[in-house]
Amino acid sequence: MNEQRQEAYLNLIQQLLSCPSKEELLEILQGNQDLLDAEFLQILEAVAEVMSNKGRKYTADWLRDWGNQLAEALNLSPNLCNTTQSSEITEKNIDIYIEFLLELLELTEETRGDKDVIYPLLAANTDRLDNIFAEILWRWATVALKKSDEKTAQYLATVIGNFCNLISQFSLGDKANNMEIAIIGYEIVLTVFTRETFPYEWAKAENNLANFYANRILGDKASNIEKSIGAYQKVLNVYTAEAFPYEWAVTKNNLGIAYRDRILGDKASNIEQSIAALEAALTVRTYDAFPIDWAITQYNLGLAYIERILGDEAKNIEQSITAFQYALSINTYEDFPTDWAGTQNALGIAYEERILGNKTNNIENSIAAYKAALTVRTRDTFPIDWAQTQYNLGNAYAKRILGEKANNIEQSIIAYKAALNVRTSEALPIDWAQTQNNLGNAYLKRIWGDKIENIQAAIAAYRKAIDAVELLREQIFFSSEAKQKLAEEWSTSYICIVQACLELGNIKEAIEYIERSKTRNLVELILKRDRQTIFPQDVVTRLEKLQDEIAQGQYQIQDSLTENPKALGQHLQKLRQQRNELQDSYLPVGSGFNFEQFQATLDENTAVIEWYITNEGLETFVITCNSLKRLKLFTSTDNLEALEDWKNKYLNAYYRKKSEWINTLDSRLNCLAQILHIEEILKLIPENYSYLVLIPHLYLHLLPLHALPVADGGFLCDRFSDGVSYAPSCQLLQQINLRQRLNFKSLFAIQNPTEDLLYTDLEVETISSLFPDKKVLSREEATKIAFSQSSSQTQQANYLHFSCHGTFNLNSPQDSCLVLAGAEKNGRLDLSKCLTLGNLFERDFNLSQCRLVVLSACETGLIDFQNTSDEYIGLPSGFLYAGSSSVVSSLWTVSDLSTSFLMIKFIQYLKDVEDISVPLALNQAQAWLRNATKEDLQEWASNLPLDDTWKGENSDYFENKNNEINPFKSPYYWAAFTAIGK
Repeated sequence: MNEQRQEAYLNLIQQLLSCPSKEELLEILQGNQDLLDAEFLQILEAVAEVMSNKGRKYTADWLRDWGNQLAEALNLSPNLCNTTQSSEITEKNIDIYIEFLLELLELTEETRGDKDVIYPLLAANTDRLDNIFAEILWRWATVALKKSDEKTAQYLATVIGNFCNLISQFSLGDKANNMEIAIIGYEIVLTVFTRETFPYEWAKAENNLANFYANRILGDKASNIEKSIGAYQKVLNVYTAEAFPYEWAVTKNNLGIAYRDRILGDKASNIEQSIAALEAALTVRTYDAFPIDWAITQYNLGLAYIERILGDEAKNIEQSITAFQYALSINTYEDFPTDWAGTQNALGIAYEERILGNKTNNIENSIAAYKAALTVRTRDTFPIDWAQTQYNLGNAYAKRILGEKANNIEQSIIAYKAALNVRTSEALPIDWAQTQNNLGNAYLKRIWGDKIENIQAAIAAYRKAIDAVELLREQIFFSSEAKQKLAEEWSTSYICIVQACLELGNIKEAIEYIERSKTRNLVELILKRDRQTIFPQDVVTRLEKLQDEIAQGQYQIQDSLTENPKALGQHLQKLRQQRNELQDSYLPVGSGFNFEQFQATLDENTAVIEWYITNEGLETFVITCNSLKRLKLFTSTDNLEALEDWKNKYLNAYYRKKSEWINTLDSRLNCLAQILHIEEILKLIPENYSYLVLIPHLYLHLLPLHALPVADGGFLCDRFSDGVSYAPSCQLLQQINLRQRLNFKSLFAIQNPTEDLLYTDLEVETISSLFPDKKVLSREEATKIAFSQSSSQTQQANYLHFSCHGTFNLNSPQDSCLVLAGAEKNGRLDLSKCLTLGNLFERDFNLSQCRLVVLSACETGLIDFQNTSDEYIGLPSGFLYAGSSSVVSSLWTVSDLSTSFLMIKFIQYLKDVEDISVPLALNQAQAWLRNATKEDLQEWASNLPLDDTWKGENSDYFENKNNEINPFKSPYYWAAFTAIGK
């Protein structure tokens, strides 16, 4: 697909989305008939997926529905839009394929789907069971069904369904293609057996289609599982417990499996839904009535309880073991050896994870179960299952207590290496990466052999695992959630390789892997968004061309459209290298992050402190333009435990005892400064360095590190005359620094939309008086609709100021929001009327001229600290992505009055002091606020545009502060706000 045609497709889709009427839509289509082809449908599906990931489900469903109608009109299968090369279908092979198809359908009809007759014919023609066959099936059946009367169409659909059932279980040929043919066939069947006309037959076909999607090899796994779950749920509207109890139970069992395998959504919730579905199935699939089905569901239930997050962990594992033992009472070695071996393997996992009972005995039981499974799961008969059990056996030996420790580790290494004979990077990349990761762990703990060589072997294994995962991550085009989950799952690999590098003294390499683990999704998104301004146009064109070629190659490998996937994979690797080298030649840091390149970008007066939490402790690095120093105090887990204990008490007080938290904030920060050894860190920074960048890790992002007390009686932010700022990562810091923005000539502000913030009006009115070019949405005017309609003003503004309520949603960070007018009703928030983090990641939200966003609201700087990948997910990330080069936000629920004073003073510094930076202006405003006396504040406030109401409120407030010299001295009043970015 060339670039111009791709752009034409996207322009056409944009026109369709903006069509006000069906008549105009048809008119546009009529004028663009040359673009209506299979490739257009491919792009259409990609756009729909993007819309769906952004929460715009209605638009995504509309696009997909319209695409299906177009595919039918073009006589193309919607499912094949990503796989079929139309140029491969010629008149000659059409005849050959149709002849073969008709022979198969006739035999299926005559023999009523006899495997002994059909499978030999399929075995003799495996080369024809490909994507062309699937497309021919769709085209032929679509035409044949249209020409048939109702009865004939029903009969033909039944024959096609029977054939699809056969090919889905056919073990020879390309399994991925066989499943695609089955899926296409059942999509055809469902055009005949609709829910309205044939509810039972429709439910049966939909259920089979759901099974096929659950086991699909091609396509995005997360999307396939979603389709499977959706189909099962639709089926249950017909297969009810009352009308069709057996079918209902079968569907519930399958739905339970799908929820357990689900990638998207909350893992804990998915497992709960899995358990509920499986336990429901067991009300029908009882031991007495359906013993074999009962055993199957017990096995599935055991797997779900192993993965359960909610409830008591020990009890969950016991329930898992019980379920597996129930299954083994039916699935015996003699009667069902394959199922017996699978259950033994699962039982081994449960014993390995068991909390109750004797740990030594549990591991021995685990090893015994794995070895039992291997008597059936041999490499020759079941290679993939054999490799899985070898991998599990390696894990058990790594945990073994009995026997000599050194020998157990060797047994573990032997098992992992055995598994890697089948778990190759080409065939099973994720499994290969998991095994390499655990092999790295074994080498890191190895007793035999040379220690340095073992650590080097561990690093080599970790590196292979990380490279594989990063490649897989790159192949996820449209799902940020899937990328995030992949990053979280593999965060331990980065931690381990960092520890190994540090053990060898390779600090630079350790930091490079730290950076590769941090904020990857946001870095990629911002790079893609800023591409037009970072790179010259000819470079943009070349990058897009390379990316297009890479994408096409990935589709070919994924969808088995190449005869030599290994050679194509190597070619794609070269293309990626070309892309990265071209891209990196214009970037200060580069796609893979090179420490020395980053170091060279630092000013002579800039120091960076980067923290990283490993399994061994808290690592602290100090980076300047000509040095890299590591604080070596944190190699003990005792220090990490002290930090964890401090963090837990801090958060517990903040969420449950707010007044105590406020009153003890000073002492808590004193304690934190000691735990972090801030004085020892400062000794690593020469006195002449005047600007400091803090790069926290995980929950350290929640803490006001700039407000840590230092030995001279001041605070960390006082120690640096050019200010202290924050950055999520070195990579993101450098990308944002590339943004050239005008300084504060125009303002867009949101003012007190909920009309309950007393000093917010003072804040915005005072700040807005400093800007001749401004747009303010005040009080009831500040709705989401009005904000959306003001896009031209927000896109042109150099400075956006939000003075309102804010909230961070820890359970669903995408729903963290700024509360706009009309969003609150009866104490509840209507997120559709708020500005959410999800909204900020919509591509039409553009702050390409923005120098600064100020979020003068509560908790606007909090992030998803439970995300183990340290992906920076919070409102600041949304505004950085949208285009701003700086964001000022808050770490806790702030005081209305002190915040108003702080924000006014902050902006006064920015407007009055020439060339002052955002971090320095904020730090100076904070110093002013905490040091100001009651008299200072009253005198300063008297110069503000106060009406009688403000004067009265101020007077009352300070009257109540009679005994306080510095009313806002506590860090609670001034330390919440941090400057992130440039």
